[in-house]
Amino acid sequence: MKRAIAITTLFLDIGGVLLTDGWDHNARKRAATHFKLELSEMADRHHLTFQTFEEGRLTLDEYLDLVVFYKKRQFTRAQFRHFMFAQSKPYPEMIKLVAQLKFQRLLKIIVVSNEARELNEYRIRKFKLDGFVDSFISSSFVHIRKPDANIFRLALDIAQTPVQQIVYIEDTPMFVQIAESLGIQSILHKDFSSTCADLGSFGLQIDEGVIHEAR
Repeated sequence: MKRAIAITTLFLDIGGVLLTDGWDHNARKRAATHFKLELSEMADRHHLTFQTFEEGRLTLDEYLDLVVFYKKRQFTRAQFRHFMFAQSKPYPEMIKLVAQLKFQRLLKIIVVSNEARELNEYRIRKFKLDGFVDSFISSSFVHIRKPDANIFRLALDIAQTPVQQIVYIEDTPMFVQIAESLGIQSILHKDFSSTCADLGSFGLQIDEGVIHEAR
């Protein structure tokens, strides 16, 4: 049965959907092990600063001054930054899926994510997300972060799409709940197969005979 209202816009998270999380607990744990840092002290300092960092009110260097380089280290800032950025890995199937939906279905693609500016910009360039994403409503760009519902309201303003024509893909249940409270139909992303099935229920199947890669 054909849906009465066609989906024309996808809202997407980045970390956990298109890419691995950029700087989560596991990445920080790996950094602490690699650089021989005290994990609990690093965690305490991170939790005091991460909200400000993700809202774009601390630069990466300012964050590192507070979390890592508040004392003399045996490694350089450049070495730590390189390690930090290298933790980002793609989910190729999801990137290809969204890119194909963009070009086959002519969808508008809007990212709604919590990410620090320098890391976000690196991830956009490295994985060519700007090849298929129309707008990035990133917390560090707009100075609002999930779970603040205003970041979704801003995304709706920028998208200029009727809310009934939007589907949001997100891997955090609380953020799905907030989006749905605003009338945004949502998919709780668990894995590639289940998300494909859920997209299909919205009439967003992929024509496998037409292949488009992110540019």
